[in-house]
Amino acid sequence: MSNATEQTGPVINLIASLEESMLREAVGGIAGEYGPKYMLACADAGEPPVELWDALAEKGYCGVNLPESYGGGGLGMTGLAAVQEELALAGCTQLLLVVSPAIAGSILVSRGSEAQRDQWLPGLAAGTTRIAFAVTESDAGTNTHNLATRARQNAAGGWEISGQKTFISGVEHATHILVVARQELADGTLGLPLLFIIDVNATGLQRDLIPMALRLPDKQWTLFLDGVEVGEERLVGGTEGGMGALFEGLNPERIMAAAGSCGAADRALRTASSYARERKVWRTPIGAHQALAHPLAEAKIELEMARLMTRKASALYDAGYKGAGEASNMAKWAAAEAAVHAVDRAIQTHGGNGLALEYGLTDMWWGARLNKIAPVSREMILNYVAEHSLGLPKSY
Repeated sequence: MSNATEQTGPVINLIASLEESMLREAVGGIAGEYGPKYMLACADAGEPPVELWDALAEKGYCGVNLPESYGGGGLGMTGLAAVQEELALAGCTQLLLVVSPAIAGSILVSRGSEAQRDQWLPGLAAGTTRIAFAVTESDAGTNTHNLATRARQNAAGGWEISGQKTFISGVEHATHILVVARQELADGTLGLPLLFIIDVNATGLQRDLIPMALRLPDKQWTLFLDGVEVGEERLVGGTEGGMGALFEGLNPERIMAAAGSCGAADRALRTASSYARERKVWRTPIGAHQALAHPLAEAKIELEMARLMTRKASALYDAGYKGAGEASNMAKWAAAEAAVHAVDRAIQTHGGNGLALEYGLTDMWWGARLNKIAPVSREMILNYVAEHSLGLPKSY
């Protein structure tokens, strides 16, 4: 009897391919030239990390997930997640990678018209087109069915968008924004969500900066849209497929969040382990004491489990498998938990030095803690798993 088995589903590569390894090494080399000091300098100056983005874009790393036929790398979310993890490991996480090639790019690939793909994907792949993503509203939160931003079709066949969005990332570095709005029906009520690409400097669009504890170059904004006009060609997914198009971007968003958390957790553990090997208070390094060693070892195990789930989610998504939603949510949950635990234990390992700005761990803490809330909260992920994985009654 043959030992060969027929391949019937996606392949999860437990060991990075040569191509992925080279990609990680190259991205890590670029990020290492900038590092957390560069990111903090950009944050303090109120400027986006343009030089780092351009360096990545020049080598094609801002669009490695997009099809080769449009100038991308053709490596899917597996490739883009690898880029984000290496950037986070170097202390250079790029939020715009999450919203531009991952969310907007994935939506355009799957739901955009041929003309829209021709227009937008080459720029996204080259990193010269950068599309932010505006869905969240203060009174809707995770409930996209309750969005109040409205799109009214005008006599010319175009659309006018009015409403307010909050916690929108990277607008200061974006060239365009993918806005989610609900169609205003003839009776004045709001129908299903629609997706529109608007210019970042469109007439009728204003933005207010949201002060945040995170010292990141990527800012958070409240957007005010007052009759922003867009042509019919800027509607992505049509008037019937807006909800489907919206959900096409959510799994890539979760995968990228997971990848960033894995990189941050790895960075925290490397920092803590290095300190624990060198720091001596009595006769031996403090890393020899199980009270410090075991929490770090537990965090390492959590990290590797999160990495495995992130790799699974990427493989399922790239294969077009319908079960990618479960894996993507689980990966995001696991990685966020792993990052918080890793950074917290790194701080504890450093003692008082854990709060000293010199070691950078407090800056890492806020970034790690953010991912338990955004882009989707841990509670909503648990709701998803309870309902869709376990078949339990919907709780919300």
